[in-house]
Amino acid sequence: MTGPFDDDGPEEDAPVPAPPDHLAGLRGIDLVRRTLEEARGAARSQGKDVGRGRSGPARRVGGNRRRRTWSGPGPDARDPQLLGAVTQDLAKSRGWSARVAEGSVIGRWRAVVGDQIADHATPTALNEGVLTVTAESTAWATQLRMVQSQLLAKIAAVVGDGVVTTLKIVGPAGPSWRKGRYHVSGRGPRDTYG
Repeated sequence: MTGPFDDDGPEEDAPVPAPPDHLAGLRGIDLVRRTLEEARGAARSQGKDVGRGRSGPARRVGGNRRRRTWSGPGPDARDPQLLGAVTQDLAKSRGWSARVAEGSVIGRWRAVVGDQIADHATPTALNEGVLTVTAESTAWATQLRMVQSQLLAKIAAVVGDGVVTTLKIVGPAGPSWRKGRYHVSGRGPRDTYG
């Protein structure tokens, strides 16, 4: 019984090409060696480097050979590292440490100053070492101004010296009398409070 794929293979009666006349007396491995020698000779005559297999770096013979070492059970530089340590090293190597420290003041505000202060005051800006803190009331703004040096010490202990040099503590914004899109220039309401 023949299948649909039986006709695709090579014919059993197909003639095998005969070797050239000068190789006619050789068989098997001798024929292969002689053919390889002729191919190498033809390549040498064209100026090619032959006999090395693939063109790649040459193997070192003797000399300064190091055996491959395994890291063992202890910590090693090749072991997986913690993400925080890797990002800290990256920031340090790229010169981003100051910017990261500035961002961490605002990002870690509650941990830096404590829950009580963080509930009533929020950092709004940090420009050139001046941290602007907005308090929810004028009473809290006054209290924060009184403990300003202690806050600066806490911030320096957590994020480093020189990141925040001055605190600018502001109270809540006063009410605005400007309503709508249009505005008339001038002093504004004068006899509102009688």
